[in-house]
Order: sequence, then structure tokens, then C-alpha cells
Amino acid sequence: QDYYGKELQKLEDLKTNACVTLARPLSKMMRDALERVHKEVVARYYGCGLVIPECLESCRILDLGSGSGRDCYLLSQLVGERGHVTGIDMTKEQVEVAKKHVAYHMDKFGYQKANVEFLQGYIEKLGDAGLADESYDIVISNCVINLAPDKRTVLHEAYRVLKPGGEMYFSDVYASQHLSETTRKHTVLWGECLAGALYWRDLYSIAKEVGFKTPCLVSASPITIGNKELEDIVGNCCFVSATFRLFKVPDNSQAGPSQVIYSGGIPGHEGELVFDANFTFKKGEVVDVDAEMAAILQSSRFAEEFVIQAGKANTTTPQGC
Repeated sequence: QDYYGKELQKLEDLKTNACVTLARPLSKMMRDALERVHKEVVARYYGCGLVIPECLESCRILDLGSGSGRDCYLLSQLVGERGHVTGIDMTKEQVEVAKKHVAYHMDKFGYQKANVEFLQGYIEKLGDAGLADESYDIVISNCVINLAPDKRTVLHEAYRVLKPGGEMYFSDVYASQHLSETTRKHTVLWGECLAGALYWRDLYSIAKEVGFKTPCLVSASPITIGNKELEDIVGNCCFVSATFRLFKVPDNSQAGPSQVIYSGGIPGHEGELVFDANFTFKKGEVVDVDAEMAAILQSSRFAEEFVIQAGKANTTTPQGC
């Protein structure tokens, strides 16, 4: 709270490159949407990428650690007036910046009523903020979960508030090894999203414990610290900014290995849908998927965008990308 509320006043105050690593280039649609976000909101935002998934019309979205609200205001434009975006953040100063500009953005987007709200609270305690079970289609988070000491509880809470078939789509920082006690207790490295970084293999085990399907890696970019003093403290540990998608697939899902065909109906992705690092679905093209991916597509908001034909797939999902 002190680091993000008082010490940091703008993006240039960051002491490493961790929070400014973009996972992939912005599309024109995203650039245009970002242009419509208030300059103060953008200047006070410290995420590590852009966590904007596809197929968002009329969705209910929760942003964990929403900061000054940049991603919420981007998503507000994409879910439309019938959708809704909730942002929750523990830092009073950040929430105040976000709330201050609600009317500005609704007027800018031409909405009759607000489709965003901002709450002050902890991402480990969503119930305390009044967020009910199975109340959101999508949960996003941008470079925030590393700041929470209890990451398992964060993922458990995200799973709880997601509807069956819902998705957690989030960017965060991961470490190539378990971090030393010295690193984990370093105040600046914690605030800069490095000291709290999860060992990447632990994400897979925690996600499974909580109930999610195997994490789908969307994209990843190496992080350069750019600060000799801090580099000496972390030693030979490497860090990466990565975006994953996790799905809450209902227990009664009966999907098996299948062949799927993308319809091309998602705005901005008419020709192809880059789903993750392993799967790109081109419009009209038959793609073999394993049982897990078939279950994800069948039970999620993507179901209406695909023809899913049960049958033995010719290949298994590539692993270890």
C-alpha cells in the first residue's frame, strides 16, 4: 500500500523494468481503446502487459488488483453497456484515482449508466468485499498476484467467484527457481513485482489443487531488471512476465478428444483466434484437440464460436511450450 500509494506517483518512478514488459504488440482496436482512457489513469497504472482476452460482449468481469483502473476502462468499452466490470484494489490512493474518472469515461463511451465499479479490498478476501460465488464470467489480473503472500488463496477465491465455464486470464511475474529469503524480504524487490514472484512450476500445482484445468500459457517475455544493485541480490534467478488462462470446467463435462472448427465470429479475430501458445484456430480450419481443450471450449463462452465434433483426435496437445 505504501509503495503503490505513496512512493510511486507515476510509471517513471519504477526502479526496474518488471512492470513495463509488454507480452505482445497491441492491436489497433486496443490502441484506440487505450487512447480513450484518461491520462491520469494510464500514468498511475503499473501492470506488466495487457490482460484483455477475447469474446467479451456482455460479460461480467472482475479485475484483481485493478490499481488506477486502466484495464477496467479498456474492458468497459469491450463488454459494452450490458456488460459490467468490477475492480478491486487494496490501495486507497489508487482506488480514488479510478473512482474519480468514472463519469468522464462513461460520457466518453456514450453510456447512459456506469458499467464499472471500484472497491477497496484484498484479493485474498473477496467475500469481505461482498463478491458472491459464481458471479463473474471472467477474472483478470495484471501483475498483482505476485504481491500477495498467499497465492493459493487468491486463486481459490478467483475460482469461487467464477461461473462454471468461467476463465481466469492473468499476467504475472514468474521466477526460474524458488527465491532466497534475502530476496523475498527485500522491500523494493517486492514492490517491483520480483520478490513475490511464484516459481513457475508452482503455478501448475496450485491451479490443480484449487480446481482449475491445466494452465494455458498465452505468451511470455523475459524481464530485464536494469538495476545493478538489485541484480546482485537476485543472483542467477531469471524472471519472466507471462500471461496464462485458467478455466473452471464443470465436473460433469463429458468432452473427449475432438475436432473443432472456429467460426470466425469474434470481433477483432475474424480470420484466426490465437488461443494460447499451443493453439491458433483459423476460421473454417479443422483442428484436433485433446479432451481437456475440448472441454474448455465446450463449457466456456467460446462454445458458440466453435463447431465441436467428438471423435479421436490425430494429435495430442503439445506440452512444455
